[in-house]
Amino acid sequence: MNQNLEQHSVILPPAMLGMLGGGQLGRFFVIAAHEMGYKVTVLDPDENSPAGKIADVHICAKYDDAAALKHMAESCQTVTTEFENVPAATLETLAKTIAVSPSAQSVAIAQHRVSEKNFLKQAGLPVAPYVVINAEADLPADDNDIYPAILKVARFGYDGKGQARVANLTEAKKAFVEFSQEECVLEKMLKLDYEVSVVLARDVNGHIATFPTTENSHLNGILDVSIIPARGSDAVNYQAQKLAISVADKLEYKGVLGVEFFVCDGELLVNEIAPRPHNSGHYTIDACITNQFEQQVRAMTGLPLGSSRQHSPAVMVNILGDIWPDDGAVQQAEPAWQFALSNPQLKMHLYGKREARDGRKMGHFTVLNTSRDEAIKQAMQVRSELNIGN
Repeated sequence: MNQNLEQHSVILPPAMLGMLGGGQLGRFFVIAAHEMGYKVTVLDPDENSPAGKIADVHICAKYDDAAALKHMAESCQTVTTEFENVPAATLETLAKTIAVSPSAQSVAIAQHRVSEKNFLKQAGLPVAPYVVINAEADLPADDNDIYPAILKVARFGYDGKGQARVANLTEAKKAFVEFSQEECVLEKMLKLDYEVSVVLARDVNGHIATFPTTENSHLNGILDVSIIPARGSDAVNYQAQKLAISVADKLEYKGVLGVEFFVCDGELLVNEIAPRPHNSGHYTIDACITNQFEQQVRAMTGLPLGSSRQHSPAVMVNILGDIWPDDGAVQQAEPAWQFALSNPQLKMHLYGKREARDGRKMGHFTVLNTSRDEAIKQAMQVRSELNIGN
């Protein structure tokens, strides 16, 4: 099937859909697709991948494995991805014979910080001041007002990895050497009011469904808590939606997209884009009519997008491997789940990962309530009982 010729056709159950990546985002995609009657083939090199465990077919191979890609192209009617570090060349290869979303071009932009920053700037979207660093000589002198700044590697940086705070040229040089002098972005560190994100879905016809603006807080560079709807002003929340839609339109995007923002002095700056469902959108599983993973299925199969309306205020908390007891036993003990599961307003989601490690996302919980403030109170209580962040 040629993507250009067939991009407007509708793919109905029980068709086989393809997923590149087998982590928790892929797992939730498989669940959504199965509930809608589809079958799913997952390509992931980890034999214990959370998505691979529940997929109809798990191809355990690298993302550039020619035989694996041939198998997907022949058995799947359309393919998507759960994370942006799948090689763009893989998407290009698959797109020669089957429909792929998001496009290789969109993924290539999002997986490279320089391309991402340049795209946003050229598109007229607001971003923090930055400098592209290809060599030590590109690092600004101490009198440059970009300092203090954050040096970020251009590729494969996420959840705070591949980043270093630098106050001056000396610290920037040291960090650049530690990053093996790979291409980087030096971005001015701004005083933030808070951070927000918008998750949306855009179909092949350009129709967009946005989820509510989400207020996010991070711990050690990893998303910790999301509050929905965000507590900021209606004007900021609305502007975030408009800017996210603009990003999707300028990318001519197809699929689910996450757009992260800084709020500085009441103004929005685009921080990053994620060409996939987003961690801050996990609350949609329990608090919205259509969750972000069903939207991903709908967008890639040509179905109309579902309603993204939120029916309950929600607070989502990430669960990292840090809270698993480390008693030296071969079999890891489990956290005290009874504190969380005894709350009737709480929805627990554990990802089925084989090993808990510090900083590894093992699950999340979402507290729903008619009152946002009460949801925050309950979520923070459970977070404390599970010893998250301590």
